[in-house]
Amino acid sequence: MKTNGLIALAVTLALTACGQPQLQTKGQPVNPQVVAARGTLAESEQATIAIFRSASPSVVLVISGRGGDGFNQAEVASGTGFVWDREGHIVTNYHVVADATQIVVRQAGQEEDIPATVVGAAPNYDVAVLRLAHPITAPPLAVGTSHDLQVGQAVFAIGNPFGFDETITSGIVSALGRQLPTNSGREIADVIQTDAAINPGNSGGPLLDSAGRVIGVTTAIYSPSGAYAGVGFAIPIDTVMRVAPQLISTGRAPIAGIGIVAADQSMATRLGVDGVLVWQVAGNSPASRAGLRATDPQAGVMGDIVISADGHIVHRLADLTNVLDRAGVGGTVALVVKRGNNTINVRVNIEDIGGHETQPIK
Repeated sequence: MKTNGLIALAVTLALTACGQPQLQTKGQPVNPQVVAARGTLAESEQATIAIFRSASPSVVLVISGRGGDGFNQAEVASGTGFVWDREGHIVTNYHVVADATQIVVRQAGQEEDIPATVVGAAPNYDVAVLRLAHPITAPPLAVGTSHDLQVGQAVFAIGNPFGFDETITSGIVSALGRQLPTNSGREIADVIQTDAAINPGNSGGPLLDSAGRVIGVTTAIYSPSGAYAGVGFAIPIDTVMRVAPQLISTGRAPIAGIGIVAADQSMATRLGVDGVLVWQVAGNSPASRAGLRATDPQAGVMGDIVISADGHIVHRLADLTNVLDRAGVGGTVALVVKRGNNTINVRVNIEDIGGHETQPIK
């Protein structure tokens, strides 16, 4: 026993002699960890913080119920919206509120659910405008432009992914000029692609540039799992600027068209057609007045084939409708048309075809 005690004493003395700290016994104070000074935040961090603090109060949670008795037995979905004007209108995606029987809006950090109604909707552009039962005090977000965006510039998305409110993500403009199909059968032109994290619940939220201006409305993700995979899309603000005022004033957005029914793409492919095959021409339409010819299947006569519009090559109907959307109702479009073995140039007025629009003939 004495030998063991001498060994323990020798080890303790040796550790002390080597400069090792002695073990603290119960009740003795432990030296606190020193906190390092942070210093000034980087300019990029300060800019992101400023963007979030300025914009987030004007971004809201949009909750919609479909079917059932109110929200009790309804299928409930959520998305995002943002304050559009000083009257308190809220811009969101059409698919967030489509077929909703009840809609409420909630500000971040608030528990009040404000009832909302759809002022107008544009399924062709996946845009809807809401009116609140009483306006909120948050100011409208500053609006920028999308036609002058550049691939690589910084963007920020604010929304409610999976219901988590006041979430900001950042990234860059990954690509421009994308085309995004909608449930209406048309495609949205000039869509912005971004790698800023966008998840279910972000739909309808603002995509901001580094100046804090809205340059797009987040609308979709491309992901096999349905969650963030680095590929998100936003409706260009130039399109929203054209559509939203119409929705507020008339409840609908004009649909730019020339009064033709095109053959379905699969039919055109079977016939060896590269372009838009005119199947029918509406009476007293711009196409009719410009002399475009329809297909006569009984006589075996193929109609005109639109192969170019305002200098843009047309391979399919979406290529043509995108040019019409850019030119807008009231404008004109220069078409290059293949008629039999000849090629002719035709200028056609663009009108609002509204509810008269028909789907391609299959």
